[in-house]
Amino acid sequence: MDKLRALQYFVTAADMHSFTAAARRLEVSVPAIAKLITTLERQLGASLFDRSAQGVVLTIDGHAYLESCRPLLEQLAAADEAVGAASSRPHGTLVIGAPAFLAQHCIVPALPRFHARYSDIRIDIRAVDPNVSADAGAIDLFVVPGWPKQADLVNRQIGQMRLLACAAPSYWAAHGIPQQPRDLTRHQCLLFRNRAGTVLDLWQFRRGGEIESVAVEGWLVSDHRDVVLEAAVAGEGVVRLSDLTVRAHLKRSELVPALLDWELQDSPPINLLYRPNHRRIARVRLFIDFVTTLFRQLESERDSGLAARLPMPPPQWQLQRYAHGSAAARSRR
Repeated sequence: MDKLRALQYFVTAADMHSFTAAARRLEVSVPAIAKLITTLERQLGASLFDRSAQGVVLTIDGHAYLESCRPLLEQLAAADEAVGAASSRPHGTLVIGAPAFLAQHCIVPALPRFHARYSDIRIDIRAVDPNVSADAGAIDLFVVPGWPKQADLVNRQIGQMRLLACAAPSYWAAHGIPQQPRDLTRHQCLLFRNRAGTVLDLWQFRRGGEIESVAVEGWLVSDHRDVVLEAAVAGEGVVRLSDLTVRAHLKRSELVPALLDWELQDSPPINLLYRPNHRRIARVRLFIDFVTTLFRQLESERDSGLAARLPMPPPQWQLQRYAHGSAAARSRR
């Protein structure tokens, strides 16, 4: 039995939760995957997968074996990359995990520059959350906003978002532009629900030593960012979104920010997460350098009036599970 190939098949099948998907990714047949993994199980004297029509699920023994095998394969891949880097162009598939809005508005527009430099590297972008996704093991690196807590991953902060309260010019014309944060209580605010299920309806503002918290309300709530964005562009209300991801809308004057003399709190940093030994893989290292430079450039292109302040700590609703962000404020009273 080709033990190395068997381990590669096993780890890929575990990541993809399917022999069929693993075969497609490795460009081999499904019977080849099944045969070699079955031979591996027979040699180990243990079942690594529970098989069903819906796919494969790791057994307890399979989980333990995966934790032992993955670092070995990653070290071998890093060694291969290091030896071959001097004599060959970087190549292979780079799997990136990023939320759709960050990929669409920040990363993808810059990818042609990366491809022009490294045309032998294929990019696979997936909307995978490192906190909850079972597919996280298949990702080479993550670009994610917020305050992640993966102790087994290197976490580098590469950018800082700035949240803006925006609306379409037609909405401001009809309802007036707020002069103070508390004026937002008289407006329709379009609200976002995060992955933890918290409706982010507490908008907190700071100006110097002055802090103002506003529990906003509106007729629309969604866990899909583009739903609230499109509603705002259509003139249906005020939305709170990151400046880096609405740059095009601001330039086209489809959205106009208000209260720019105030700083919206809870603005999330942008983080790069990867396994420690992945830094030695050429294509991963090149993309780390590329995306770090990219967000530095995006921040430098900000209007001076939209400059991001110092990194912010996690908000209260991030530390505890609330149905509404405003409940965190009430709990402190």
